[in-house]
Amino acid sequence: MSKPVAARTQAPLSASNTVSPQAATMPILLSLSFCHLLNDLIQSLIPALYPLLKAEFDLDFVQIGLITLAFQLTASLLQPTVGFYTDKRPQPYSLALGMGSTLIGLLILSVAHTYTVVLIAAALIGTGSAIFHPEASRVARMASGGRYGTAQALFQVGGNAGQAIGPLLAAFIVLPYGQGAIAWVSMAALIAMAFLTRVGVWYGANLRPSVKTVQHSTAAREADLPRARVLFLITILMVLLFSKNVYTASLTSFFTFYLIERFDLSIQAAQIQLFIFMTAIAVGTLVGGALTDRIGRRPMIWISILGVLPFTMAMPYADLFWTGILTILIGLLTASAFPAVLVYAHEVMPGRVGLVSGMFFGFSFGLGGLGAAIMGGVADAYGIAVVYKICSFLPILGIVAWFLPDMTKEKNRYRSAAI
Repeated sequence: MSKPVAARTQAPLSASNTVSPQAATMPILLSLSFCHLLNDLIQSLIPALYPLLKAEFDLDFVQIGLITLAFQLTASLLQPTVGFYTDKRPQPYSLALGMGSTLIGLLILSVAHTYTVVLIAAALIGTGSAIFHPEASRVARMASGGRYGTAQALFQVGGNAGQAIGPLLAAFIVLPYGQGAIAWVSMAALIAMAFLTRVGVWYGANLRPSVKTVQHSTAAREADLPRARVLFLITILMVLLFSKNVYTASLTSFFTFYLIERFDLSIQAAQIQLFIFMTAIAVGTLVGGALTDRIGRRPMIWISILGVLPFTMAMPYADLFWTGILTILIGLLTASAFPAVLVYAHEVMPGRVGLVSGMFFGFSFGLGGLGAAIMGGVADAYGIAVVYKICSFLPILGIVAWFLPDMTKEKNRYRSAAI
């Protein structure tokens, strides 16, 4: 009896490198999830350090926003490029090399004495993140044994946990001990490099040259939509991400300043509130993924993007208690959109896992950075509270979800037209 195609494409290159899929899958997935935790912990640490950097370098809000832009722009520009390249030529050890860029960025940030050096450090950390996400998504799929949903869930759980832990790490370790304590956080990148090197060994041993051919033949066979239609649908999905990510960036970049200014909270108390918001994002991502499988992608996008509108519009006028409640609801709803958007994009462009993942992760980072820079200027000119009044209307853009068709019916329509 011949082996299934999936088993053949994941077979090792030689007998000396034999890896049992049943034995290797869970350790590899757990390693990726753990490294995703460390990677996103470092990412979320950057905005949590803004109060320290603002005081240390006497920064205004525009300069704060530019740090976010430097970090997220490198990620947004490089991620699609990395995904496109590795779709054709997978790179087993690029994960560890990318984390090395993050390590260097952290070490530079811990000793930076000028604002320019801070920007360079942030850009290096963003570069490491750009390399990590698309290639790690590919390895998680490869190690899934066909259970793609389970593999993606395990991978995402790590990142969500890291995003929530970062502000706490800043509040209780870095902020009390100053800028030099950032060097201790670089240990997280060093540990991740060790794990990712081992993942790279498994990846290389289970990668066959035929994988590239299978991926491209699958893409050609399944890409039923005309290019113009694909471009239109991807544009709609990007608009939806714009409404979500600019608002999220306004919270992650300036929320601590908003709480300190409006409610006279201490820095640590404000960081705890940011941790609660990031935890809500983590939960929302997981719940959104599960609900997407149950109710479908289009309904989930409607609920997530437009459903958050009443809460975003109420938050600028809420007291401290209700601000906490509203940020939890906003985090749950806005985060729940991303799994649905990404799965929908994979259907629009099948067989391009690296490119699509890199494009959408990268676009998320880029929009967040651009939004943070613009909102920093608004905060300097009109006050931090005005930022949240303006951003509260962004979810209205969710109305463009009306143009997203049922993909099964859409592809059947174009197949019928082609006959």
